[in-house]
Amino acid sequence: MQAATRPGKGPRPGSLARVTDATRYIVATDGACKGNPGPTGWAWVGEDGHWAAGAIPSGTNNVGELMGLLKAIEDHSDVANLVIQADSKYAIDTYTKWMDGHRRRGCKTSTGAPTKNVDILEQLIVARDARRAAGLPDVELEHVRGHSGHVLNAWADERAVRASEHAAKGTASAWSSLGAQDRIDVSSRPKNGR
Repeated sequence: MQAATRPGKGPRPGSLARVTDATRYIVATDGACKGNPGPTGWAWVGEDGHWAAGAIPSGTNNVGELMGLLKAIEDHSDVANLVIQADSKYAIDTYTKWMDGHRRRGCKTSTGAPTKNVDILEQLIVARDARRAAGLPDVELEHVRGHSGHVLNAWADERAVRASEHAAKGTASAWSSLGAQDRIDVSSRPKNGR
């Protein structure tokens, strides 16, 4: 695939940009948690087999879902037409409907309760605003049904579950095909069959 470009600019050094402005690039995200709350994992997997995953020793499934979304946006900061598929309506609604309202209300929900995961919401707002400042369109979010044979979602789930298992050892860490890890073959579902 070709690198994404903006008028007068090439791809950012070390970036993941690899699609033209006219092409959609699809990434699936997922989160996993052992116990909820408990050891948490997040992941994103791209249509070209690039991926990233991370382990958080203590969190919730919603933290994993939001972190998968955040890292997908951050790691694709210069991909113009970024489409993120998620099985979490919570993550999608947080990004598309709720996060700005929470901020306007001083990190309170519409009922006045304290907003959860404020630190991640603030990072999501920063990532979205950075795209806008760069002249890029907002990320398009699509809901997919989890554990229903959707190949990219199955791979994101597999990576997030593995990360949550690693988190159970008490260590926060992250891995990526953008670093030392190999891309994965996303032409078929992972061996765990999810």
